Amino acid sequence: MNNEIESLSKTLAWAADAVLQSGLEDRQRIALAYQEAQEVVAGIPKDNGDARPRIVASFARSDACRAAEDIACVGRILTALQERAEEENLPGWPTVLDTIGEILDLLQLSEATVH
Repeated sequence: MNNEIESLSKTLAWAADAVLQSGLEDRQRIALAYQEAQEVVAGIPKDNGDARPRIVASFARSDACRAAEDIACVGRILTALQERAEEENLPGWPTVLDTIGEILDLLQLSEATVH
């Protein structure tokens, strides 16, 4: 599990950095991709409480975005990380969810400034 925690932490740091370095337009793309990913995973049933099918679907879509060098991959990754943390069986999962929440707050702030 230590490898999973290390990998998750690195991915979360990468996602946070991508958001922080993004301009308004890219943050909007990330926010939209996150919202779309949330809709997709809501339609995927958990496997006896295991979110793995949702996580795999989010990463698959993220990989396609990343291959096209599309910043939207960050929103899909955030969904995958959130699904994993919400399983509540990973050490530090509340901190992961808090961090994702803070990243999402940055995305919402960027949308509010468009008006």
